[in-house]
Amino acid sequence: MSTGGLITRATALLPGAETPPVTTPREPAREAAERELSKPIYHENDPSLINRALRAFFDWLDDAFGAASGAAPGGTVGLVVIVLLVVLAVAALWWRLGAPRRTALTTAALFDQGIRSAADHRAAADAHAAAGRWTEAVQERMRAVVRSLEERTLLDPRPGRTADEAAAEAAVSLPDHAADLRAAARAFDDVTYGGRPADATTYARLRTLDLTLDRTKPLLTGPTP
Repeated sequence: MSTGGLITRATALLPGAETPPVTTPREPAREAAERELSKPIYHENDPSLINRALRAFFDWLDDAFGAASGAAPGGTVGLVVIVLLVVLAVAALWWRLGAPRRTALTTAALFDQGIRSAADHRAAADAHAAAGRWTEAVQERMRAVVRSLEERTLLDPRPGRTADEAAAEAAVSLPDHAADLRAAARAFDDVTYGGRPADATTYARLRTLDLTLDRTKPLLTGPTP
């Protein structure tokens, strides 16, 4: 052994001597590092799955907004104007959805249960009104109006009749109340098919109409041309 070899071995045996570097192949070293980094202690402060998803979404939204603002006329200001116009258009369509929906669905029959008298419908309407259930109260009061007209033979009992049809037919013998009958039918359609909430004022109008028609003498000969 050369002198240099003896010196190197002797140095390694001395206390506090540095450990010669470890040479490990690349693949085992990578696997060892992955095993080490997979330990829970290294992931205690990692963001949750929801946080990561939200961060990814906002990053995507930021990129999309940046791309859109670059393509829109006027840059960011132009994009904001376009977005506002779209929001206003959607709001206008939403506001107008009630009327088309009501028109499309008013083919449903006015009476959805078995035959009941006008008095029965009035009692049900008053009970709903006392409990603050204005939608049901309006529906039952309109049914009371039509059933009362049928009981007085001002309308022929006909299954499947709609509120609009009943109002139009009743206006022939009650021409002075034609506008109120149309308004009552519209209120019934709005709360039943249009999804619009009823209130005490709407119910009071229908109740007044019901009581007024019950005391009104019909025009049996029909209106004069």
